[in-house]
Amino acid sequence: MARTPAALPPADEDGIRLPVRTAPSGHMVIDPRGWLTPDRFRNLAALIGLLTVVLAVLTSVRASSGEEGFREIGHEAGPQVVASSDLYLALNDMDAQFANVLLIGNAQGLGVTRERVLSDFDQRRRQADADLQKASALAGDDQRAALALRRALDGFGRYQALAAQAILLDGQRPHPAARPPTAALTLYRQANVELKQVVLPAADTLRSANADRVESAYQSRHRALSSGADAALALGAGTVAALALLQFSLARRTRRLVNPALVLATLAALGGTITATSTLGSAADHLRVAKKDAFDSVLALTRARAIAWDANADESRYIVDPQRSVVYQADFYAKANRLVDTRSGLPGDYQHGLGKIVETYEAGASRHAYPTFSTFPGLIMDEFRNITFPGERTAAEDVLKGWQTYQGNDVRLRDMVARGRTQEAAGFDTSPSPSASNGSFTAFDAAMARVIGINDAQFASNIRSGGDVLSGWTVVPPVAAVVIIGLVLVGVRPRLAEYR
Repeated sequence: MARTPAALPPADEDGIRLPVRTAPSGHMVIDPRGWLTPDRFRNLAALIGLLTVVLAVLTSVRASSGEEGFREIGHEAGPQVVASSDLYLALNDMDAQFANVLLIGNAQGLGVTRERVLSDFDQRRRQADADLQKASALAGDDQRAALALRRALDGFGRYQALAAQAILLDGQRPHPAARPPTAALTLYRQANVELKQVVLPAADTLRSANADRVESAYQSRHRALSSGADAALALGAGTVAALALLQFSLARRTRRLVNPALVLATLAALGGTITATSTLGSAADHLRVAKKDAFDSVLALTRARAIAWDANADESRYIVDPQRSVVYQADFYAKANRLVDTRSGLPGDYQHGLGKIVETYEAGASRHAYPTFSTFPGLIMDEFRNITFPGERTAAEDVLKGWQTYQGNDVRLRDMVARGRTQEAAGFDTSPSPSASNGSFTAFDAAMARVIGINDAQFASNIRSGGDVLSGWTVVPPVAAVVIIGLVLVGVRPRLAEYR
């Protein structure tokens, strides 16, 4: 009897014969190598969909976080810090003008009049009041800032009351330069103590609290953008790799070399990955430049400017209150060393040390080998260690040279006082002439304003550019994800239908 040939096992699309077995129910079950072919397509498509969705969600969330960071630093917490820094500056110059009122008296020919100084005093008083109101509106729920603000407001009220009494008494008793009434001078000392011990420390605490808020916001937002760029690159690469594997599997299994829908999906995923990574990375760079290169310089330089104004006021105090001249001179050089630390607190020694620093810089600059002054602390020296933007170095050089000129005039002023030429010293202290103390300080302060302006403009520019870079990126990734997933379905579904 002829034997019936044994039934051959079914073959898959590669011609491989797969063993079969009979299930208890009597139905035939194919070995996993056979049923994995369509499931492989489904699994790869599902993986691509999952990666695409995760990439879209991550990019949208990180872009939203970045936009919030630019808004907070550029338009909320940042302006609050600027307001508190301006407050510190306005308070110092207000007290300087207060001292000048007592210094000038009814003297004529000093280059500035009592009326002008009173006008400057009132202008600074109104500026300080406006800064306090602005800081109050922006304080929010920060308890540290709110407490410092209350102390500043209370102390400022007491200071203004004492200043008003002193100025009234001084006006009622006309006097030559540097000879104010004893009662007015006593009230000035009380007001100055209130300013130094209450108002300025509270203003500084307010500034520090707001600066800490900006730093915290920067750290979290920058970290989110930077890590988001890295994660987007990794997820995008995984998505492109999965799409390439799916394309290869379809070409191998179905004998079709190109699947147009998957090619488009791959190109969309590749382009989206590159764009998302670049967008988040670019936003992170804009945020870093805005905060670290520009905003931090603005804060340091604004603080330096306020300290310089306070030091300039110490010259007037030194002349108008000879009983405390030693204290005011020590205060002056303590503040001078905070700007450029020459490790000296004496007029001639400080000027000599400052001259050596300028010489060292100029020698290096002539070879375009600019020194970093790593061993010389000081807020002005910090600026030379953070030169970033066009025109900033030239403006910083003007600041350093202007400070040197002003310090040279300070030595001349103290020499006049020591020789008993008090009236001449008062005129030299208040004259707007470029060769006088006040004139050279005005030139120095104008250079400081230019450096601050350069950094402030770059801060605003990078805040604006960073926001523009992220604009729309809470919407674009989900739309792109829908497009890619749709293309994958268009490319895979017809092939899966062939297995039914």
